[in-house]
Amino acid sequence: MKVIVRDAEIFRNIELEQLQDYLQSHDWHFDRPFLDNATIWVKQEAQRGQFEIMLPNRKNLGDYVTRISEAVETLATVENRSQLEIISLLITNYPNITIQGIVTQIASPNGNILNGEITLLGVVIDKLRPVITLLADYEYILAIKAYTERLPVLCQGDLIKENEKFILKNPHQFRLDETYHHQAVLR
Repeated sequence: MKVIVRDAEIFRNIELEQLQDYLQSHDWHFDRPFLDNATIWVKQEAQRGQFEIMLPNRKNLGDYVTRISEAVETLATVENRSQLEIISLLITNYPNITIQGIVTQIASPNGNILNGEITLLGVVIDKLRPVITLLADYEYILAIKAYTERLPVLCQGDLIKENEKFILKNPHQFRLDETYHHQAVLR
């Protein structure tokens, strides 16, 4: 069974340049402009014929999400992958996301200030992935507690993919996942 992604926010956060680079690196070729708002990209498959993707020229078009969704669906078909696999290769940032996970690493505090880098293992797009972030003060202390007691946490921020690593910038609302805690108590 292949998952079909319907979350418009995910498609809205796929950058055009990233998608164009992906198409070029996977043997897709620019074919022609389509009116003033899009371009047509094609790929010829020996066994299955020609595939086409209509790529919008800018993000502020009303059908941007629809076109990106269709492009991801076509890529999933051509490459025999899930849409989630394709999206995980394309997404380079996701603003204001909430990551649920566990703290797997804590760096020592920096000097006399209570702050440091932590690594969360959380679900990003389709897989468990390490996510690095920098916390300070109470949130850093809470991360230490979560790490030592193996408690799940939630944290909001702007997810950035740099050099194949996920970094959560502007972290806020770092907290213990109370939903999990209440379920564990009820068992």
